[in-house]
Amino acid sequence: MSFAPEGYPFAAAGAALAAAGWVGVAMRPGGVVVIVLAAALTVLALFVLWFFRDPVPDLPADGALVVAPGQGRVIAIERVDEESYLRGAAHKISIFLSVFDVHVQRAPVTGTVEQKRYKAGKYAVAWLDKASDDNEQASLGILTEHGPVLVRQIAGLVARRIITDPSDGEPVERGARIGLIRFGSRVDLFLPAAWEVLCQVGDRVRVGATVLARQTSDVPAERESST
Repeated sequence: MSFAPEGYPFAAAGAALAAAGWVGVAMRPGGVVVIVLAAALTVLALFVLWFFRDPVPDLPADGALVVAPGQGRVIAIERVDEESYLRGAAHKISIFLSVFDVHVQRAPVTGTVEQKRYKAGKYAVAWLDKASDDNEQASLGILTEHGPVLVRQIAGLVARRIITDPSDGEPVERGARIGLIRFGSRVDLFLPAAWEVLCQVGDRVRVGATVLARQTSDVPAERESST
């Protein structure tokens, strides 16, 4: 198991606090309150380390399959008009990440980053529909050989930091890390309307491994002419 480097300062701070707690136990043997506090700090330090875990995904062999950009539960699948990047009808798949899920995001497809945008916003509960529009978010538009894909990282109630790794013009490989959101959050994935959705609301998905959709070669003519 590997860990996201952004978590090292938090893990170090947690370990230092836990160590201080056990020093206190050694200095006051038999102190129940001190023992409970030291144990609680140790559990907290382990949780912080576990929160920033970054498991290597088990990618499906078929390159046409779209994998989950985030880990958690699928809370919505709908047809929408996505005008910021896809510029037309799209499938929108929303994944809610609890504080117990992996919070590293990975590229759902192989392609080239055409658009990278950040928007400041609120910190409403991430499973609410309005979170997609109102919350702090970062969007990454990826152009594949079969059409455009948009990944949107959305902050949640306690999230206060969104990290997006790739830059404009940079190639990305399916399953490669593209960012991280600290603590509870949400990831929205927008796919061309012609692509086949293979997941359902309520599904538990693993980042970079669970199949969400299949690409097809039916790219809208207006998109082809504008890219």
